[in-house]
Amino acid sequence: MEDCTVVKVDSVNKQGLLLEVVQVLTDLNLTIAKGYISSDAGWFMDVFHVKDEHGKKLRDQNVINYIQQAIGTTRESTPSPPNARAYTNNIFEADHSSEHTAIEMSGTDRPGLFSEISAALADLQCNIVEVHAWSHNARLACVAYISDPSSHTPIEDPHRLASIEDHLTTVLRANTVRSAGEPSQINNREVKTGGFLGGEGTVSNVERRLHQLMLSVRDFDGPISSSSTGTGLNNNKGGSKMVVSIENCDQKEYSIVNIECKDRRRLMFDTICTLNDMQYVIFHASVSSDHDGRAFQEYFIRHKDGYARNTESEKERVIKCLEAAIERRVSEGVLLKLRAENRLGLLSDITRVLRENGLAVVRADVATEGEKAVNAFYVRDISGNEVDMGFIKSMKKEMGLTDLEVIKNDTSTTTSPTRTITNISPHERHRFSFGDLLKSQIERFSHNFVAIN
Repeated sequence: MEDCTVVKVDSVNKQGLLLEVVQVLTDLNLTIAKGYISSDAGWFMDVFHVKDEHGKKLRDQNVINYIQQAIGTTRESTPSPPNARAYTNNIFEADHSSEHTAIEMSGTDRPGLFSEISAALADLQCNIVEVHAWSHNARLACVAYISDPSSHTPIEDPHRLASIEDHLTTVLRANTVRSAGEPSQINNREVKTGGFLGGEGTVSNVERRLHQLMLSVRDFDGPISSSSTGTGLNNNKGGSKMVVSIENCDQKEYSIVNIECKDRRRLMFDTICTLNDMQYVIFHASVSSDHDGRAFQEYFIRHKDGYARNTESEKERVIKCLEAAIERRVSEGVLLKLRAENRLGLLSDITRVLRENGLAVVRADVATEGEKAVNAFYVRDISGNEVDMGFIKSMKKEMGLTDLEVIKNDTSTTTSPTRTITNISPHERHRFSFGDLLKSQIERFSHNFVAIN
């Protein structure tokens, strides 16, 4: 087609095939503008209308060849994407799973917890190669890749791994008081080191694991938002509204899930992940979006046991889990990005500066690119109010020679976030203890993240 590329898939059906196909497209940072899925009677037929990250049809033949080669193969034999470095929302993410030790953490969140985790890893002499963390509904999920700082190899000693697990578990459980009626399983298996349960560490596999960890700590319990009402989420900023509903199709014994919300990249991946993790099979589906940036998804599902779920309690659980899956990635607040010379304890120092300046990290994507560390944090005021941009500029001055790119994330529109980029000139800088701490370690960088040679 003129404005998009059509991907058609015909195959013998197998459990999880739809998710595998969507993962292939997601790892290439493609937007699924429209899709039709049918997998009844043992046959799988999909049609996806996809666009690249610039909203254009695919022109790169290497990408097209990769899609043709990857879709339909097993995960073990899927080739590497043509571009090993994937950029998601301008945040660098790399694949370090085979080279380093993976750590998974989940539990009850609190202000400053991500900073405490970073400090604990530094105290344990763990070099942080990559880390991704989501915070939602007072829950935290985190996947990190670490190495030994002296050898830059995986940490494999069982005693050392046990010590890391124990130390991080203590950090996660510190000052955590379980609310009345809160399920006890929320504190089970809070920290796991070694093998990565999500498979090889492609971007989508890491994010799928974050979804699974969030589901395991029941982040769907409690209000999805301060403005949540019933099964529809109303965002008063700009009148955005999310509605998830379920109805019965008695003739075919399906449950029909309908989702309407603000459109965004990876939305289909997030909802399919959740239905898959809840043991639901998608037999038919259609996804689309309109010119106003609204997304519409319809899934015909049955439970893995072959039966539809028609009880009100089960419907409510599916609705709440899908609402949570959609909300996890919507990070309101301010996005801070910086590039620095990587070193042991860098992440701990940066997050401590943020915490001591009254900012809570609600989402983090940190990776290494050669000798550089690329850090991206969604932050908000620790009291939950909107981050004051004047305060951010003041903090930037206090950080001495450090330059930050500041992007105010406007969730009320469907256009790109409002960008506010300020470079602090030498005569504007003021000295303070945290600035002195970071002054010699963090290098100035270009706001467009051009590689520093």
